Amino acid sequence: MLISIKRALISVSDKTGVLEFAKHLQNFGIEILSTGGTFDYLANNGIKVMPVANETNFPEILDGRVKTLHPKIHGGILAKREDATHQQQMLEHEIIGIDLVCVNLYPFEETINKDSCTFNDAIENIDIGGPAMIRASAKNHTNVVILTNHNDYNLVINELQNTQNVSNVTRLKLAQSAFSHTAYYDSLISEYLLKHANTETNEEIIFTNKLTIPATLVQTLRYGENSHQMAGFYKDSGNIDGLLASFTQLQGKELSYNNLTDADTAWECVRQYTNTACVIVKHANPCGVAIDERTVTSYIKAFASDPVSAFGGIIAFNKEVDKSTAEVLIGNFLEVLIAPSYSSDAMEILTTKPNVRVLQINLTNNHNKLDYKRIGGGLLVQTPENKILNKDALKIVTNNTPNEGTINDLLFAWSVARFVKSNAIILVKNNQTIGIGAGQMSRIDSTKIAINKATEFGFNVEGAVCASDAFFPFRDNVDILAEHGIKAIIHPGGSIKDKEIFSAADEHGMGMVLTSYRAFRH
Repeated sequence: MLISIKRALISVSDKTGVLEFAKHLQNFGIEILSTGGTFDYLANNGIKVMPVANETNFPEILDGRVKTLHPKIHGGILAKREDATHQQQMLEHEIIGIDLVCVNLYPFEETINKDSCTFNDAIENIDIGGPAMIRASAKNHTNVVILTNHNDYNLVINELQNTQNVSNVTRLKLAQSAFSHTAYYDSLISEYLLKHANTETNEEIIFTNKLTIPATLVQTLRYGENSHQMAGFYKDSGNIDGLLASFTQLQGKELSYNNLTDADTAWECVRQYTNTACVIVKHANPCGVAIDERTVTSYIKAFASDPVSAFGGIIAFNKEVDKSTAEVLIGNFLEVLIAPSYSSDAMEILTTKPNVRVLQINLTNNHNKLDYKRIGGGLLVQTPENKILNKDALKIVTNNTPNEGTINDLLFAWSVARFVKSNAIILVKNNQTIGIGAGQMSRIDSTKIAINKATEFGFNVEGAVCASDAFFPFRDNVDILAEHGIKAIIHPGGSIKDKEIFSAADEHGMGMVLTSYRAFRH
């Protein structure tokens, strides 16, 4: 059969599938040019291949830094086949057209992710000729087929077998993929150089003039927050060990958009603790959090905080899930379970609930570099809120000085408030949340909700402590908390009515401590 593609250039660092691809091209009678290691690999495996140096009549130089940057290569790629002037110039300069370019790039990402990587290693793995060929081919995609992903090899082979050509639609899709490939590659380099520049100059440049976010599609989700919305799950480049996107799914249905957002809140909250903890999240907010000596009792206490909201929740542990915990878990309906590990007998029990999504994530201190939020026509970018409150930083502003046990409960309440949507009010007793008020337009409403939740589920509020994610604008919050027996409050302070707030706490004999910073979450 008469194939429209006559000549191909192959130069790949990732050689997955390239030998079979080259064999097909050879069977179609397509002439193959190649460079360096790819030339050796193909030639040693019986592929008839011509070195690019023979085409350019110029050797590879500068340790291979220059090999394809030549008019005979780029002229062959960029020439418009339908343009008579281009064709005449190709004849004059003895340039032969290149109809297919198969190129992926030096392994920059793989290199910088190695612990042994030096700055020079990274620089030497910045590809120059490869991106130039990719961009040239993608620009001239009506004349040149560009392949940057081995998953597309069969697509091209099948079209050549069936139609002796590659369709315009496929060429366009491959061109778009090629520009995404080089854009991702360049964003990795930009991010790496910024990090290195900050280290060398002892600066902290966070927000650059041009924002790039290197991320790779993991999967297209069934839908977004609602069934009429489309959604995809992307994974950041670089070291994401310990972050939600690094999960291994051990069993269960496909994760949804809402599963992932709630799971992130649960995991980020639970991994801040060193003692055994359980966090249950429902609709973007923790509804139960507890610390105890065992995973099973931490779960029982977290669940008791709000058993109604916990129905169908996302549950996260910071310690291994054992058999006794699994036995209790399967007695309740849950959507997602997250932990650093699971005992073998726990997994046997969990498999009896095959729809439960079971995720395993390494427990590390790794954090996101930046947080992003979409607004109309733009992005808001900030450093993440990952400040852990130090006991020594607390400022006591009342005559009643809380004892050590109360301080510990206050710190725990604050740690939960960090992950509850503002306005956040958290009631805690003995390292267990007993009432959570979240996301209200006024702080007094959140306070009332937290108290009502506690009494609804049978908790004695008297002697509990309260955390507020921001200052109290009026003393009414303090008064209602005192009325129900709350013994101590932690909040940032900073209201113009602070003195009145402090005096109110003194009037009621309450303890009050300030964090001096807020923990809003919107």
